[in-house]
Amino acid sequence: MPIKQVEGFYRTPPLWKKDQFGIQQFDFPEMDLMGFEPSEIPQNIRLGHQMEHVFEQLIRFDGTYEILLKNQAIRSGQTTIGEIDFILQNKKTKMVQHVELTYKFYIIDSSISEPIHRLMGPNRRDMFFTKMEKIKNEQFKLIYRPETKSILEGIGQNAKDLNQSCCFKAQLFKPFKESMVHIRPLNPSCVVGYWMRFEEFEGADFRKNLFYMPFKKEWPMLAHEDVIWLPFMETLMEVNLRMIKKSAPLLWMKKPSGTLEKLFVVWW
Repeated sequence: MPIKQVEGFYRTPPLWKKDQFGIQQFDFPEMDLMGFEPSEIPQNIRLGHQMEHVFEQLIRFDGTYEILLKNQAIRSGQTTIGEIDFILQNKKTKMVQHVELTYKFYIIDSSISEPIHRLMGPNRRDMFFTKMEKIKNEQFKLIYRPETKSILEGIGQNAKDLNQSCCFKAQLFKPFKESMVHIRPLNPSCVVGYWMRFEEFEGADFRKNLFYMPFKKEWPMLAHEDVIWLPFMETLMEVNLRMIKKSAPLLWMKKPSGTLEKLFVVWW
């Protein structure tokens, strides 16, 4: 697992601070990554599961918390009804908390009036509001299920004694050419780039720029120079293929000045 992936995760801000929407944001410990040596993680798992490996390694490296439970499936008979991401205990205060981890890439659709409804996945299948409701109504309630009781007892815990929080990190992309987007009470520091439709990408004056289309595992990373850059026309053909497949690619863009930017091109 490249250190750039870990740094990308660590430097991604939380989507909100403290308590919002009835969900407490996990206070991720500040740490110096000097000396951190990441362990390999499977590359054939989806990005969300890769981020769970990153979260676990950083928590162990920092040492503030002990991991009592991780990725624990909860089953009713043969049916899996959910999974507890992490149960952590603060080594100093002994406080125990159930932490659900979420790492998302959302575009901001400013044509929608309510900020929490503006955030959606670049393919418009993944809505922030839906995820937020799922955390509150399904994931947090999982610890109170009768099927979970014996698992918690196995680590010496009782559901009523657990605090609950969500480590919800996100990279947000504002509409192309919009200088300001209002997303309160969400964290404006999460805005890292912009999105546009294919017609805008094709018509905008990008021909002097160079591009790189990162693999999904590279999406959390800060854009960096150490990749193979392609010219605009070659990139345009590849993006067009993604449009036909109704898939919105993430691009890193390098301007003649050397400035690096991140952007999504959407197909809809």
